[in-house]
Amino acid sequence: MIVTFTANPSLDRTVALPGPLERGEVQRAVSVSQESGGKGVNVSRALVASGMETIAVLPGAESDPVLAGLLRDGVPFAALPIDEPLRTNVALTEPGGVTTKINEPGPVLSAEQQEALIALLLERARGASWVVLAGSLPPGFPADFYATVTARLRSTADGGAPLIAVDSSGGPLVAAVSGTSPDGVSGKPDLLKPNAEELSELAAAAGFATASTADELEADPEAAAAAAAAVVRSGVGAVLATLGSKGAVLVTADGAWLATHPPVAAVSTVGAGDSSLAGYLLAHGQGAAPADCLRQAVAHGAAAASLPGSTVPAVHQTTPDAVTITALRKD
Repeated sequence: MIVTFTANPSLDRTVALPGPLERGEVQRAVSVSQESGGKGVNVSRALVASGMETIAVLPGAESDPVLAGLLRDGVPFAALPIDEPLRTNVALTEPGGVTTKINEPGPVLSAEQQEALIALLLERARGASWVVLAGSLPPGFPADFYATVTARLRSTADGGAPLIAVDSSGGPLVAAVSGTSPDGVSGKPDLLKPNAEELSELAAAAGFATASTADELEADPEAAAAAAAAVVRSGVGAVLATLGSKGAVLVTADGAWLATHPPVAAVSTVGAGDSSLAGYLLAHGQGAAPADCLRQAVAHGAAAASLPGSTVPAVHQTTPDAVTITALRKD
């Protein structure tokens, strides 16, 4: 069982444009689609598509369109009832896959609701193999929320704690890497999944490596591996850094690898990183070696980019045999 946790879920609307986005002009959409979203929700959707047992933990009223979408798609979930509606995010996609996103901040949850949300996760995470903590945090949440939740998952686990993956950005990402709790339980994840921009942000903020821009990291996988290796040396179990069309890098204590996929006709990049994480978890659940987990991650990400809107691929729609794996130096 893989449990995903999305503190700030969304209704993701994707508007496909017939040509490049023209600021200040009126443009007619080719198509409009919407899906229940948020990073953790997207991971659960991709896992369900491939037959993996999962449950999404999130806030939301019973009547909220996000929860209605999960019911429609057959995605199991456990929701903390709240009064405010969940946010709506809008993605504008151009031919060729260029995507512009506009994300709302999300509802404000009280300290009591935040604690109730953690309690719901702790309850549902019993016996889970993985817990995925993913996405932005709603307004008012502390930046170290994910680090705190990670430590509590480990300190309260019966019969062994689940492995924990974190996919976020900004303050929550930096705090997840430096996470500790008052009783000394580590708040650092077993797997961190940044994209190139987030890895650059992490390197600059935490001083793990010589700061490089996202473009530089995408162009130089060895630089990305070096930055990720510094994060691993800080106590994080592994780093899966997605580099857009350049593939992805996986760094563990034992090695570093680059995976690349032949170019695909990109339609929408919305949710591609979330699908990559789902692909990694699928392979890990089947006992695959780290390099093969990376292989499936990149195959999932490439397949997602070739699908419209925030559509997630099933494993049979991916092409892991087309992925090339190259061993890299970690430092």
